[in-house]
Amino acid sequence: MHPLEHARTSAKLWGGEPEDYLVVHEWLDAPKEHFGDWRHRAMRHHSQGIFECERALGRTLKLSNGREVPVRYVAEQHVREDCAGIIPSMSDWFRNIKREAWMARGYPIRVAEAPAGE
Repeated sequence: MHPLEHARTSAKLWGGEPEDYLVVHEWLDAPKEHFGDWRHRAMRHHSQGIFECERALGRTLKLSNGREVPVRYVAEQHVREDCAGIIPSMSDWFRNIKREAWMARGYPIRVAEAPAGE
């Protein structure tokens, strides 16, 4: 769904105008800048992403009608709409990542020794 469609649903649920909610829905969908398909959801469409949204945008939204609505409720609505009615955990998304060799192969970083006297 487009952020505006999510915002229209938010306005029906809690009042105000769709524009009052766009900041939340656009924040959740910002990873679309990198992934233009459903994979963008793995970045923020989970329980931890909802709490990050609240930390980033504040605990409540002040609507044009003066009412305050918890950001968490709006973010939960967005995630449920996009994820078949559930709020997945981050591990729900990441456990399905296919392991590649480069992901687990570390290497030591050597720090040059400082010259004597420094």
